[in-house]
Amino acid sequence: MKDIAIVYVLFGDRAAAEDAATQMIDRRLAACANVQADCLSVYRWQGVKERSDETPVLFKTALDRRSALMAALAVDHDYELPAISSWTATTTDAYADWVEVSTGQ
Repeated sequence: MKDIAIVYVLFGDRAAAEDAATQMIDRRLAACANVQADCLSVYRWQGVKERSDETPVLFKTALDRRSALMAALAVDHDYELPAISSWTATTTDAYADWVEVSTGQ
């Protein structure tokens, strides 16, 4: 078993999510991007309680590409303060090897 990085990001709409997924794959910062079904987010922004529909995306990348992926997502994102989170996931050797090859590692 080997580790990879999962990066979770919320987008304001499906088009933005799909565009980011395509860009990160094209730039080899992610091996895979799973654009999820829309979800309802409830949060406080600048002192006001907000509710909005957002589109989550799970990106899979090599551990040593995680920081570059997160930085690119932050720069390209249309939110003032995008929620970009990451964690390490253990997967099969074969899948981790594919992630490394797909991200140019």
